[in-house]
Amino acid sequence: MTTNTITMTTDPAVGASRVTAYPRPTVALIGTDGNAFAILGNVQRALRDAGATPDDVAAYNAEATAGDYDHLLAVTMKWVDVA
Repeated sequence: MTTNTITMTTDPAVGASRVTAYPRPTVALIGTDGNAFAILGNVQRALRDAGATPDDVAAYNAEATAGDYDHLLAVTMKWVDVA
């Protein structure tokens, strides 16, 4: 049985918060060897597996790809727990 969790995530850098109806997933970045596409794919899969809507996944993708590699990592840490 799966239970949905309401999670509020606050980004202290901008003071914005995001309310989700799924548990915050944990993603291991070890083994991605700095490959941005591998990180994007792993996070998108984790979000879908946690119950994120297609709009949530698209919002992560748009935000994560709006900058350089450091931006990708910062956005990823905002959306998921990184192990």
